Amino acid sequence: MTQPIFNGRRFNSYSNYFSKQFGGRVQKISIDAGFSCPNRDGTLSTGGCSFCSNDAFNPSYCRPEKSIRQQIEEGIEFHQRRYRRATQYLAYFQPYSNTYKPLPDLKSIYQQAIEVPDVIGIVIGTRPDLIDESLLNYLNEIQQTHYVMLEYGVESVYDETLKRVNRGHDFATAERAIQLTAEHNIPCGAHFIFGLPGETKEMMLDAANIISHLPLTTVKFHQLQIFKGTKMAEEYQEQPTAFHLFDLDEYIDFVIDFVERLSPDIVIERFAGEVPPRYLVSEPWMKLRYDQVLQRIESRMKERDTWQGRLYNQFF
Repeated sequence: MTQPIFNGRRFNSYSNYFSKQFGGRVQKISIDAGFSCPNRDGTLSTGGCSFCSNDAFNPSYCRPEKSIRQQIEEGIEFHQRRYRRATQYLAYFQPYSNTYKPLPDLKSIYQQAIEVPDVIGIVIGTRPDLIDESLLNYLNEIQQTHYVMLEYGVESVYDETLKRVNRGHDFATAERAIQLTAEHNIPCGAHFIFGLPGETKEMMLDAANIISHLPLTTVKFHQLQIFKGTKMAEEYQEQPTAFHLFDLDEYIDFVIDFVERLSPDIVIERFAGEVPPRYLVSEPWMKLRYDQVLQRIESRMKERDTWQGRLYNQFF
């Protein structure tokens, strides 16, 4: 099989996707709009997902006591210092479940974001059991003037795993949400974690087939990281041998094995997670930044002379 051309890279990258969409670099600005989660407020559960620690991913400027406009403006200022090439921004509703309010409230929240100058769209992180036709129809209205993406926390394709981590929904719920989103012509992303307890490498690699047949625009992959203060941290401390935490070299080869089996049409936003080491129970990967991990993954793909989708037709 001949290597497909991903604009000079060996995988279908998020940066290339946005270059095609908007003609240049686009930066996401995280927003904490004060949402909760039905898995925390007693609707489904009070404990939340056993792995969840939203604080680990929140930038310092991202606080719900600030207005949405203030968070975006501070986020733009921060990213202008760090990534000076970006001139367009997406408001990223990230912590917790950002569709978990009545529709009139959601309209007000999203509208505040798209009214900020240089914000060309919104990305909404949420659960797959928290969408419906009325919300999707409204997001279609926003799409007439601004980019919209829904990003679902799916985490695993296996119901036994989802139950074990107290996710509060099954995989069929995620499939329905992704399909319905695609039917409304709204770009759709999904988040998956590699290394959840009970899953073997073979199970995780087999998931590539299932993911490839979903109408997804983008995916994010994270290695399992165990965060202080979570239920999973308690489980890890009680029985550490029940967990397999990837070391860096092992993970690089594993994720490349996975991506070889993944449809080349799906855009990969992230290969791995990165959080400040102070949040982690387990040792971080040599305190590497994500861009350093990405560089190693791309170098290893070149060494192996492989690319996203190389084995896709062969396996499926």
